[in-house]
Amino acid sequence: MRNKRFIIALAGAVICGLIGVMLVTRYLSRVEAFTKDLGNVVVARQEIPLGAKITLEQLTLAQIPNGSTPVGSFKKIDEVVGRVAITPIGVRETITSMKLAPEGAGGGLPAVIPEGYRAMTVKVDDVVGISGFVMPGSYVDVVAVITPQTQGETTGPISKIVLQHIKVLASGAKIDSPENQREPSKVNAVTLMVTPEEAEKLVLATNEGKLQLVMRNYRDDENTETKGANKSTLLSGENVKPEPAPPSQEKPDAPKQWVRHTPVTPKREKPVPPAVTVQKSNSVELIEGSKRRDVQIQ
Repeated sequence: MRNKRFIIALAGAVICGLIGVMLVTRYLSRVEAFTKDLGNVVVARQEIPLGAKITLEQLTLAQIPNGSTPVGSFKKIDEVVGRVAITPIGVRETITSMKLAPEGAGGGLPAVIPEGYRAMTVKVDDVVGISGFVMPGSYVDVVAVITPQTQGETTGPISKIVLQHIKVLASGAKIDSPENQREPSKVNAVTLMVTPEEAEKLVLATNEGKLQLVMRNYRDDENTETKGANKSTLLSGENVKPEPAPPSQEKPDAPKQWVRHTPVTPKREKPVPPAVTVQKSNSVELIEGSKRRDVQIQ
């Protein structure tokens, strides 16, 4: 009887051992397969600012599955050292060819100018520069105030938006946005990204009159047609316009909602009954036994 119990216990131990070996073997095979599927990619060890030339200390390698490797990523650090970042790169962010300038490009402002565009610097003051809130990455409209001439006669000055949705590449000597964009920075010049045709207009407007920068929302890229303003239109006045909703609450794709006003029926006043006129009487009632009569008093 005891031998039978011992044999059963031994058989159970052997079976449990075999099951454990199978589970461990399967787990190790999965780990090995997962390890073989990993590949090294170059990532940023620290933040890399816009326009900076990347150094060896700013890079490291990270393992990610080969099926999740971003397009244009690098597997060797030497392939990235010396390249220029054309966009800010955060810590542990994979570095791809789309975030780097072409090989041999120098650092600084030239590396962040897209093909087909030019960078042009405009002198500004506290008013033109919108109190220092014009920063790299902002979008502005350029308003020019010019006095035109027609048939030899000089007319009054006219203000007109000559360029719209122009990106600011640099504010002073800085080409990257400050960490705290709620605080203005005093600068004497801003650099705008323009096409060659826009550069010609901007040079002419700078030499012929005064410039004013008008900041616009990041999402507002619509082209607005204006007629310009002169002294006569300035004195005509403007109608009161409703205050727009805050940018965070705006929904451009949502249909407009109209409020239906229900006519209010005026309340009817209750008629007031005419007052009863009480006539004064100069008589008294005289009772004689069972008879009553009124006696007039003179």
